This record gives sequence, structure tokens and C-alpha cells, in this order.
Amino acid sequence: MFRVVPKTVTRWAQAGKISSIRTLGGHRRFREAEVRRLLEEGFGPEDESRAS
Repeated sequence: MFRVVPKTVTRWAQAGKISSIRTLGGHRRFREAEVRRLLEEGFGPEDESRAS
């Protein structure tokens, strides 16, 4: 949805740019409402450099 590689979204989560919930298996889950809000705000590929 953000048009970036999954590792980028992981970095965003680690940097606190997007909140996530970890499953028992260690996978990240993101709230749909937050993802949609970020997309509406224009959050995307250009934000990769700001997330680190």
C-alpha cells in the first residue's frame, strides 16, 4: 500500500513512525485505520529517509 519494500515498513515501526502489534510468531500487524490515515496524509516512499 505504501509502495515500499516490507523492510522499510519494519524500519518505520522501529522508529515509531507507525505503531505495530507483534504476533506470537514475531510478525508485525498494523492497524488498518492508522495505515489509511498515513496514506491520506501522503506518507510513503519519500518518508523512508526520514524514518531512520
